[in-house]
Amino acid sequence: MFNVAQQWNRCLDVIKANIPAEQFNAWFAPIVAVDFDPETDRVTLRVPSQFFVEKIEDRYITILSAALRKVFGENVKLNYKYNVVGADDASAVEQTEDNSSVKLKQELKIRKPRVANPFHQDDTFDDIDPQLNPKYTFENYCSSMSNRLAVSIGQAITDHPEMKTYNPLFVFGSTGVGKTHLLQAIGIKFKEQNPRLRVLYVNARVFESQYTTAVIQKKVNDFINFYQSIDVLLLDDIQEFAGKEKTQNTFFHIFNHLHLHQRQLVMSSDCRPSDLDGMVPRLISRFKWGMTVELEKPDFELRRKFLAMKAAQDGLNISDEVLDFIATNVTESVRVLEGVMVALLAHATMLGQDITIDLARSIIGNTVKVSQKQVTFESIAETVADFYNLPTELIYGKSRKREISDARQLVMYLAKKEAQMSSPSIGAKLDRTHATVLHACIQIEQRMSIEKDFSREVQAITASLTQ
Repeated sequence: MFNVAQQWNRCLDVIKANIPAEQFNAWFAPIVAVDFDPETDRVTLRVPSQFFVEKIEDRYITILSAALRKVFGENVKLNYKYNVVGADDASAVEQTEDNSSVKLKQELKIRKPRVANPFHQDDTFDDIDPQLNPKYTFENYCSSMSNRLAVSIGQAITDHPEMKTYNPLFVFGSTGVGKTHLLQAIGIKFKEQNPRLRVLYVNARVFESQYTTAVIQKKVNDFINFYQSIDVLLLDDIQEFAGKEKTQNTFFHIFNHLHLHQRQLVMSSDCRPSDLDGMVPRLISRFKWGMTVELEKPDFELRRKFLAMKAAQDGLNISDEVLDFIATNVTESVRVLEGVMVALLAHATMLGQDITIDLARSIIGNTVKVSQKQVTFESIAETVADFYNLPTELIYGKSRKREISDARQLVMYLAKKEAQMSSPSIGAKLDRTHATVLHACIQIEQRMSIEKDFSREVQAITASLTQ
């Protein structure tokens, strides 16, 4: 026999795993499932008041609908039952038929096939080429502290597509830090989990070219309708929209439609939204709606992992000493590292040369300037103190004056990022705890995201460390 209470408990387990405990206890623990009609696929939930209905419909319908579909089936319908007058059960009313959950109907409706052209009478459409490169997966995406947060969020939105906390996801970073690979990996994971999803990866320059063609051919409506039919839109290098106001305005309407209908947007740029020049303010504000995360320049750990992976893929026997040398001296981007590995492969296979440090040094010398200056904790402390006109000994002291405390936090951050020191090692240098170092790094990252002048100061100090 079907037990609606047991099935509802399964729903609660799904919900509990996806929202904070205090929210679950406040809004879902008091709800009881009182009926399920298998003929109409209609489940009725008993809630304390109409206010609960409004709150759930406004804030939690996405997770609730996902849980109901998982347990009761894709065609589930939702009714609410509550007392109009306090504890008087005689005043109970039930929202049924036309008054059932409007937002749940929308949640179900948007998952049915959509027609790109509103004048097209067919209720289905052909799949599209997602423009994804199968080699750009999460499995071969090297991870370290410099990109772990971005990778974790990318995996989270594919593992839990019903959650839209990170919608849109805005990824920024300099050239060659892995933005395109991450966007492609997200798209591939979505397609693996649901092949029917309309996933599309597109570069902003291609989007602009398509829009220009649509204007010339007087097919702008078809262009907009097509993009509004996408389930997961991955838009790379969005800074290319700068100064193109008509393209921005068109994308603004596409963005609004996709976001309103709970479709996932992932965008990348070479800078954070607040630093984008030539963008209309209303578009920048929407970029900030979800999650903004930085892909930092690859740290030593990431560079070393990438080199080892490429060596294994290319069948090259490279000693740890040579790999460490390359990882230490090629610091700008993964693309440069890849170029060095291609050159090593050519020398090893075509010229029959052994891969030694001397060969690596010769190849790197043609690509980048090999750093002769080693970045240490002491050099970082001295550089930061000199930049802010402070005696270096104050960095190591106990003073809590604002300017000294800020400088000390910056030293901790740079020691972790540029010298690849562990938090306990940094703490030992300053007689601070591991937790204090982590807090300092978070504070510096937050300041850099909102204080442009401070961000420029950090960049200047970082550049001077190896000069």
